[in-house]
Amino acid sequence: QVQLVESGGGLVQAGGSLRLSCAASGRTFRSYHLGWFRQAPGKEREFVTAIAWSGSTVYADVVKGRFTISRDNAKNTMYLQMNSLKPEDTAVYYCTADYSHTRVVSGSGDYWGQGTQVTVSS
Repeated sequence: QVQLVESGGGLVQAGGSLRLSCAASGRTFRSYHLGWFRQAPGKEREFVTAIAWSGSTVYADVVKGRFTISRDNAKNTMYLQMNSLKPEDTAVYYCTADYSHTRVVSGSGDYWGQGTQVTVSS
């Protein structure tokens, strides 16, 4: 069982930066594949990025070159560094975890955080 708690969301100006954190509590954190999804009002939840237990990463095309996912297994924490933010990045951001990388990327992971609001003003 894993509990995920997100923080770091807020209001930022377009072109600015923000770092989200996802703190996990539970057993064998390092064994989990992790990821970030986001959901804007009136839209479906969409994949943002994922990181495997080994540290390998994958990104949605719309955030490549701007967002960086990382994990610190010693701190049981995953991070999302967001640079060059755009108004279209405005959404509730969710972290997710699962033993399957495929399930994380597809949005069907077993564990989810409560979400944190990111608002980018123009």
